[in-house]
Amino acid sequence: MKVVHLTNTNFEEIVEKSTVPVLVDFYADWCGPCKMIAPILEDIAKELGKNAVICKVNVDSEVELAQRFSVSSIPTIVVFKDGDHNKSVGLKNKAALLEMLK
Repeated sequence: MKVVHLTNTNFEEIVEKSTVPVLVDFYADWCGPCKMIAPILEDIAKELGKNAVICKVNVDSEVELAQRFSVSSIPTIVVFKDGDHNKSVGLKNKAALLEMLK
């Protein structure tokens, strides 16, 4: 699967109604660590296919979503699964991101 770009409009449909874990990367185009994590997220999306949904939220254009999840530093990763969510701040390697999805 491809990485999905989330907006306030499609958030509920994609994240809240998902039956598989959803990883959301809150990022900005100008953020160096955000650029470094992007290819890792692409790899995970391809590797996991339909077993997880990998998403991105641009904090500059989706301010309301960033505020909703108290994003104050980027990249911030939020994993939604089983009606709960887990948040992590900062650059993570592939193994750490996959562990969050378990």
